[in-house]
Amino acid sequence: MNREIVKTDCATVRIPELDFEIPAFSQKGVLTTIEGIIDRAVMGLEQDQPVRRATDKEVASKIDEFISKLKQLKEVHSPFTFIIDDPSGNSFVENPHAPQKDEALVVTYYKRTPQQAAMLGLEEEELDEKAADSVEDLRNEVLQFNTNCPECNAPANTNMKLVQIPHFKEVIIMATNCDSCGHRTNEVKSGGAIEPQGTRITFRITDPTDMTRDILKSETCSVEIPELEFELGMGALGGKFTTLEGLLKDIKDLVERNPFTLGDSSTPSKTEKLQEFLGRLQEVIEGKTKTVFIMDDPAGNSYLQNVYAPEEDPELKVEHYERTFEQNEDLGLNDMKTEGYETAPPSGR
Repeated sequence: MNREIVKTDCATVRIPELDFEIPAFSQKGVLTTIEGIIDRAVMGLEQDQPVRRATDKEVASKIDEFISKLKQLKEVHSPFTFIIDDPSGNSFVENPHAPQKDEALVVTYYKRTPQQAAMLGLEEEELDEKAADSVEDLRNEVLQFNTNCPECNAPANTNMKLVQIPHFKEVIIMATNCDSCGHRTNEVKSGGAIEPQGTRITFRITDPTDMTRDILKSETCSVEIPELEFELGMGALGGKFTTLEGLLKDIKDLVERNPFTLGDSSTPSKTEKLQEFLGRLQEVIEGKTKTVFIMDDPAGNSYLQNVYAPEEDPELKVEHYERTFEQNEDLGLNDMKTEGYETAPPSGR
């Protein structure tokens, strides 16, 4: 009864001797014991018993009798069979004799049925006979697919949308919202290929309204604020489609959570410098300080809104440059062959 059990929310629990079953998705996933599973079932059955005794004494009496049988299982007066059926294959029952074989434990692997695959969201959706998969329809449609929450691993839905940014290009926005723990994530991917040249965007922040400008920071883009002697490397924060204020706040949160400047590893001098930097960054966010904001994207897939478009913005400078060998290496372009690969000589191996 003390064996540890991992039961996912899509697993079914059965005790054939009592003709008892806990259906899939009726309870959340849990790490517990066999006794804990039985106690949880007893609590669920006892929850509405007072109401049943008042409305239907016969049904309440039968449930009381069944609850008594469940409680007797914990005393193990006679052997019984405990079965976990998990189509996802992620449930577990402890083997107390490991690494030796447990004669009382049998693990069986099987191929999922189409119904089980559909229940887990693994079945391929049927193609619509109409032209619903056309490019124009995809631009106007929010696609949704099943995934797991990165925090609690509960099933969640991820929404994906193709968005056209005016005077730039198409991007793919993906957002996940977990109903179980409330965790939210969003990510932006470029909808096109890597540009022939890199892009360097220099913007002078002169007014609080500049904070409302739309900004697309790809995962290959680095950010620099020379007046604050601050630089954010490529890959940090991932891809984001937000406002300039939103990006600066994300940078502020990232710096505040740096474990090397907090807790036991910090020193008074480091903490003082960190607080000074955060104060100056907050002044930039509030529009109290004029500064230069630089985005450098070797892939050319980042963007900062020009509010004067299609005219030139006097405070915004966009430069295109030839990538260095090292930048091409970081993007994986040096070993990429896009022309003449059909006639390439066979390998000598």
